[in-house]
Amino acid sequence: MSVGVVRLSCLPVGRCGRVVSLQAQGLTRRRLLDLGFVPGTRIEAVRRSPAGDPTAFGVRGTVIALRGEVARQILVAFEADRDNKEVSRCG
Repeated sequence: MSVGVVRLSCLPVGRCGRVVSLQAQGLTRRRLLDLGFVPGTRIEAVRRSPAGDPTAFGVRGTVIALRGEVARQILVAFEADRDNKEVSRCG
């Protein structure tokens, strides 16, 4: 299976990924870490607002909404199946 890395803001609703790294600095980085966005954590894009921003993400048993400007600072890895197609649902 191959692994792709995308910005969290690009993770389609209903798809899962694992945090690879945070590009945020300072207080924003500290806040994201406090909220559970640590490397290795499983994330699901749950819902996107009708206007497209913010997006709600499932993180460690809770749902947290992030604006695109913050979600773009989080890199996540998602796996593809044998045919190199994205896995359609979390599971």
